[in-house]
Amino acid sequence: MSTPLSARPSARTGRGPRSVRTAGRTGRRLVVTAAVALTAALALAAPAAAHAEVEADKPQALAENVTLRFVSEAESDSAGFTALRVVLPRGITPADVSLGAAPRGWKLTATEDGYTVAGPALKAGVDAEHEIRVRQLPSAKEIAFKTVETYSDGEVSRWIEVPSGGEEPEQPAPVLKLKAAAPGARPVGATPSPSPTATVGADAGAAAAPTRSVAAAPKTSAAADEAAADEGGGISTGALVGVIVVALLVLGGGALWVLRRRAVSSDAG
Repeated sequence: MSTPLSARPSARTGRGPRSVRTAGRTGRRLVVTAAVALTAALALAAPAAAHAEVEADKPQALAENVTLRFVSEAESDSAGFTALRVVLPRGITPADVSLGAAPRGWKLTATEDGYTVAGPALKAGVDAEHEIRVRQLPSAKEIAFKTVETYSDGEVSRWIEVPSGGEEPEQPAPVLKLKAAAPGARPVGATPSPSPTATVGADAGAAAAPTRSVAAAPKTSAAADEAAADEGGGISTGALVGVIVVALLVLGGGALWVLRRRAVSSDAG
């Protein structure tokens, strides 16, 4: 006796669930692949870990005879620092600054809006540290010291972005937070600005060491540094990550839609 057609196992029914399950597994693989790619993209797009910092022995508004210590972390594995250019914040003039400590052979040169400290190239991977003495800190809650670093291979790193609107910049300038001024503290008289060519040695023995020409240090204004940073930065990290996320979502969703369509077409056939 033959089995009625309605009672026979349907080949279509057998294929359909398997096709849907296959599409589901493939979709999950696409999601995992997209997540891995996104993680890699975020790692590549993240700003460099190296940065420039500043700290003070007396971080207080209107404090006098303050020592500021700067640290520029090395980014290059093949070249060392040769110069640092620092733009002083409003309230501190080049005449108010003197060099306290620096790498051997490095000298300080006053500029129109700050100073440069430069000398023989440091070894690759070695951080550049120097100290300055400031006559008096300004009356402010925080002050920024835009810093431009130059390496022996000509590479320039600009830490000149000041935080604004609650967003963390990609290349932040060193910022020093200040306590409120002491009771009775007053601004001292202004100091006449020295000639931008005046130099001060880092120590007594520095004169004997060969010194790289300070002319090699960046001489652009702070505005020019910011413009150069904007031009050279290209697309921002946030925008790049956004583009990558959208592209991965579109790619994963499109592939999953195609697989489901194929599964449905296979069932219909």
